[in-house]
Amino acid sequence: MTDSVRRRLMTALAALPMVPLAASAQAFPEKALKLTVGFPPGTGPDVVARLLGQKLAELLGQQVVVDNRAGAGGQIAAQTVAKSPADGHTLLLGEVGSISIAPPAFSKLPYDPAKELAGISEVVRSDFLLVVPPNSAARSVSEFVAASRAKADKTNFATFGAGTPGHFGAELLAESAGFKVEPIHYRATGDAVTAIVAGDVAAAFVSTALGAAQIKGGKMRALATTAASRSPLLPDVPTFAELGMPGVDFSAWFAVFAPAGTPASVLDLLNKQVVAAVQHAETKAKLQEAGFTVLGTDRAATEQMLRAEAQRWAKVVRSTGFRGD
Repeated sequence: MTDSVRRRLMTALAALPMVPLAASAQAFPEKALKLTVGFPPGTGPDVVARLLGQKLAELLGQQVVVDNRAGAGGQIAAQTVAKSPADGHTLLLGEVGSISIAPPAFSKLPYDPAKELAGISEVVRSDFLLVVPPNSAARSVSEFVAASRAKADKTNFATFGAGTPGHFGAELLAESAGFKVEPIHYRATGDAVTAIVAGDVAAAFVSTALGAAQIKGGKMRALATTAASRSPLLPDVPTFAELGMPGVDFSAWFAVFAPAGTPASVLDLLNKQVVAAVQHAETKAKLQEAGFTVLGTDRAATEQMLRAEAQRWAKVVRSTGFRGD
């Protein structure tokens, strides 16, 4: 065997191990995917996860199992995915509370979103409604604010957990309108809704996705929305901006994440298919009917949004002096 033939043979042999690796990368996903969501079945985030998961499964050719890890305002779900293998098969439908608000609010948070999670795409946003019980005397924001200012004690607001958007929304409104607020943190979404309907609290901020049906059914009364424009689901509900309170403008975003360290090629593929899933005509229509604004951003835009939201909510948390632990 000549030296040239030997060199060609060694080159060919050296290339062989690369074949199964390349084939493996192209085979993603190799098994069912798990889409973890930090809220119970039937809630707005769960609706997003199931509609997204159903279409994503069709596009990827693999089953997508929705894993409800409810509790701690989405923190349990975020921690679960942050500590999972970085192979793209375990995903998180993360939201503003557990990703942007929790880090500055909880000094002992058992995960670091900026270091342990990679953003794939912001899929939807949901604005919030200021709601009061159906038997409340307040029929407008001005009446609600006047009554709250006149009280000797604080105004009770139900929240879906300490450090959630509704919690800090109540603080923003109270600061803007000049009254004192007492957040009442409920561990379960259903318990908070029950408290609002029963009149056990004076008010709450609930997502449009959650509140629309309750309001139409007469179980709550909406006074204003944090959205930039009125919701087509509730066209009679004014925006805070219309009422001269533009600072009350927060919303809840939902984005898909994978554990940090997931290969870039896998993240790119997931972004492409997640965007296609939420922008599919039928899926998009169902999400809009449920009260969500449908997006579907690329990875760069998603990361830019995450950095901006982290800075914004850190300032809000500092201004309230809130510490969750």
